[in-house]
Amino acid sequence: TLSNAVRNIGMGGEYEQALLQFGHKLEEVEAEEKDAGLGNGGLGRLASCFLDSSATLDLPVWGYGLRYKYGLFKQRIEDGLQTEIAEDWLDMSNPWEVRRSQVTYPVKFFGEVQNGKWVGGEQLSATAYDVPIPGYNTANTISLRLWNVESESIRFDLESFNSGKHLAAHKSQINAEDLCSVLYPGDDSSEGKELRLRQQYLLVSASIQDIVATFKRRQLAQVGKINWQSFPEKVSVQMNDTHPALSAPELMRILMDEEGLDWKAAWKIVGKTCNYTNHTILPEALEAWNMEVMDTLLPRHMEIIRRMDKEFRSSLKRVAGESQDDFQARLENMAILKDVDPFTLKKPEKKVKAGYRLSGAPAEEEEGNALPDPVVRMANMSVISAKNVNGVAALHTEIVKAETFNDYFNLWPEKFQNKTNGVTPRRWLAWCNPELSAVITKWLGTEEWISDLTLLKGLEQHAESPELHAEWREAKLATKTRLADYVKEKTGYDIPVSSMFDTQIKRIHEYKRQLLNIMAVAYRYKKIKAMSASERKEVVPKVVMIGGKAFATYVQAKRIVQLIVAVAKKINNDSEIGDLLKVVFIPNYNVSVAEVLIPGTDVCQQISTAGMEASGTSNMKFMMNGSLTIGTLDGANVEIREEAGPEHFFLFGATADEIPVIREVRAAGNFVPDPLFTETMDYIKSGVFGETFEELLGSLEGNEGFGRGDYFCVGHDFPSYVEQLEAVDEHWKDQDKWVTSSIINTANSGKFSSDRTIDQYANEIWGVKPHSVKL
Repeated sequence: TLSNAVRNIGMGGEYEQALLQFGHKLEEVEAEEKDAGLGNGGLGRLASCFLDSSATLDLPVWGYGLRYKYGLFKQRIEDGLQTEIAEDWLDMSNPWEVRRSQVTYPVKFFGEVQNGKWVGGEQLSATAYDVPIPGYNTANTISLRLWNVESESIRFDLESFNSGKHLAAHKSQINAEDLCSVLYPGDDSSEGKELRLRQQYLLVSASIQDIVATFKRRQLAQVGKINWQSFPEKVSVQMNDTHPALSAPELMRILMDEEGLDWKAAWKIVGKTCNYTNHTILPEALEAWNMEVMDTLLPRHMEIIRRMDKEFRSSLKRVAGESQDDFQARLENMAILKDVDPFTLKKPEKKVKAGYRLSGAPAEEEEGNALPDPVVRMANMSVISAKNVNGVAALHTEIVKAETFNDYFNLWPEKFQNKTNGVTPRRWLAWCNPELSAVITKWLGTEEWISDLTLLKGLEQHAESPELHAEWREAKLATKTRLADYVKEKTGYDIPVSSMFDTQIKRIHEYKRQLLNIMAVAYRYKKIKAMSASERKEVVPKVVMIGGKAFATYVQAKRIVQLIVAVAKKINNDSEIGDLLKVVFIPNYNVSVAEVLIPGTDVCQQISTAGMEASGTSNMKFMMNGSLTIGTLDGANVEIREEAGPEHFFLFGATADEIPVIREVRAAGNFVPDPLFTETMDYIKSGVFGETFEELLGSLEGNEGFGRGDYFCVGHDFPSYVEQLEAVDEHWKDQDKWVTSSIINTANSGKFSSDRTIDQYANEIWGVKPHSVKL
């Protein structure tokens, strides 16, 4: 973005003066720039932070992605419901990108394999668009290379057009352009699933071809010949989650089919080149693609994947004391292909015979029932093909090793590492919060903290200084005023800046538990309504803000949005309550919105079900900006609490170890909900917020079953959550104590700089050193 770029290169003042000469203010021009529609939620924002840090640390790193024309979607709230429209970030073009018309690669789908070669099928052309990423206080600028598929004239069916079949004439062009139209298209249909897979292969194929071409070009220029054994010394591929999992078989295909290497040599290179970061343990996010679809869409890759699977299966041996049945179960759990014939690695031709169970298949898949369709498990393939596998927070990595990939960890413990996520202190503190940044620089006596966030520790010795407190409050008031203006502009609601600003911003998902948050708001409202006038004088005025997008096809998440909006409408129009409680749903949450919300927040909500959030990054951004946290021991919350100190963090809820036991108790019908929880459920069901929300709240009832049984333990954690919200109120009442906690949070946020994270990746996984550009 303009704001990030001009400040990173140290020319913010010069650009501001230049624009004034043309009658424009820099902040007004910055406000006109639209957010790029390239990433979904925290993972996309994390990638942006990683690129910023890579450039700042002078590391030779490139990022790859797809140039999504319509992004994820733009969120609107209409008649109390979320609606989605296409992003328009490219409508006026993107001034930052450079189209590299000479950098194009063929990407193939369908066809067949003849004599080990992929022939026939459909071929598209991927064109590179480079987006520069300038580092801070350095001449280094790296690139984010985005791939686009454009409608070539050869795809236009002139004969059909001239015969009056105008739409049919464009069909091939439209199908090609669909690949880069929408990020995460709906996958409830088979067409949607296929499109997602095609997008993943487009990204992987174009990127791996580009990496190989660059390696070959530089080898010929520098040493005069290509030494493939040096490929892993020059290239490290980081697969961020399972979306680029096809990197390994694609690199195998290129090395064998196009460069002439044999399997053994190619596999050795792949095993030293590819690395895998697991960003989630949610089963649906680990990705398992229908094998029949992959056989049709990518026939050569399925040949390679079957051999990868076959060789892995043959390499796995029983360990001491392991029975044959246990070994077979372990093998099927670790294999790439699931629900296949163990000999042919294809779909079994007949049903399982009575009394025999195909290892790895559900027990109900016995005689009389159709066998499940075989799938390709992308996470398993990523672990098997990777040199290194890492989680993204200390707790998450332990869960990865102990549960998600435990069998692999026992086999290859040396593969597994932790790389706790971080965020760039430039965008997420220095640039988005200039008021607080000026205070920090004054008290530290240097701006060096912008590139060495550990220097913030120096604030701790001044944490109780009345002078610093006064300046800290003044900076916070400025950011809260800016946030209140934004809320008024976007929602029409007036929010008092003297109130506590309580914020939860993240993708709407049941495990992130926005439902827990809004239920506690409903309880607070009910409690205030029942108070006398004198009792209300003791209530801490609070503004609760919740922002995030629910996936278009995620019905339950959209119901959560509906409840939040309904609660906001009721409470904000209750004159009896006045400014004691306000609720705002922030529409169309994105990076630009976060840059206003985070600096203006007093307390943030990091309340996911323990063990389900891999890391989280908004928690780090809030901490840097002096927000206190109420949260569970989940993801990076664990490390944030360790750094800040338990007295400056409001902890509640079950731990990751306790969650499975709670679910078992629930499934057995032995869970007894707290009266506070039952009271709140009944209050919402009464229709006080316009509807009864029976379908939404039904997920919190019953003992087990899909969409039932409170899988995310909202009912269990509700009483301890309410208790800690009351502790937050008490802390707020002592403003000196609150400001001290705020300063201490900022002072101890140094660990969560993405500069630290990327330095660890560079030294411990990639093996790359800084390379400064000399001007």
